[in-house]
Formats: sequence, C-alpha cells, structure tokens
Amino acid sequence: MTKQFALGIFEDEDVLLHAVENVRAAGVKIYDVFSPYPVHGIDDALGIERSRLPIAAFFFGLTGLSFALWMQIYMLGFDWPMIIGGKPHIALPAFIPVAFELTVFFTCHGMALTFFTITGLYPRFKTHVMDVRATDDKFVMAIELDETGSQFSRLTQLLRDNGASEVNQKEMSKN
Repeated sequence: MTKQFALGIFEDEDVLLHAVENVRAAGVKIYDVFSPYPVHGIDDALGIERSRLPIAAFFFGLTGLSFALWMQIYMLGFDWPMIIGGKPHIALPAFIPVAFELTVFFTCHGMALTFFTITGLYPRFKTHVMDVRATDDKFVMAIELDETGSQFSRLTQLLRDNGASEVNQKEMSKN
C-alpha cells in the first residue's frame, strides 16, 4: 500500500509556524511536520493534544515503589527474617534507597517501552524519511494526498503562498 504526500520545504521556522496556521485555517489536514530541531509552538499550531505520557510515568513509578516495598518486606520480614543491628524486621527507613532505585528503574523502562509502542518506532531494516534535508537545515510540512493526487496543484499554490521555497510530491510505501 502506498501513500502520496505533498511536501512543502521551508527555510525558516517562523515562516513554517505561520504556514501551518494558514494551511490549517484553509481546511487542509497536515500529516506531520519534520524539523532538524524542536520548534517551540509547533504542537499548538498543529493542534496536537498534550501527551498523557506523564500519567503512565506516574503509574510505572507507583508500580516500582510497590514492588520494591513488597519485595523487601517479604524477604526481610517473612521469608528470611534476620535481626540486623537490633532493628525490627520491617524497617522502612532502611528500604528507602532500594525503593527509590526500583521506582526510577520501573519508570524509565516503562516510559521507554510505552513511547516506542505509541509512536511505532520499532527496530526495522529501512527507515522511512520524507526528505533527508529535514535532518539538516530545512523544515518539511507533509500533507497526505488522495489516491489520485488531484489536489497537488492547489496545495502547491497554497504552500508557495505561505512561504514554501519548494514543493515536492513523494510516494511512500507503508511497510
């Protein structure tokens, strides 16, 4: 299955931000914007909602903390109770370092797996790149075309009117 895209190449991030607002105001759905570095305000301009990833991080951390406390309480209180320095079997202040480390461990690994799952960034043999210059010094706005690609001339004019230095048509296979 292949998809066709209209790629608007921009030289400046401010021009890109204004173009994104104008193109969306014209009723065109933008597939994605690619840039060599993060552009402040691009998420708002594209209408992207705030990520719910911090909620997942909280629950991964809570899971790590719960596991750490359960593990230490079970091991030192029930499975193999030992009196160390006259402390009680379940001494919570002594559990803080391990609980902190496992909280961070679970949060980091859970966030990485969640991020890769949500974004679909799995290891693959070939990475799909819209335009190689987006990793160097250009800003690329990708707009998905219909099967016939009939609106390409209209999009070309719209993108050029909004400051695109170049407009290309690219076909990408979905593998």
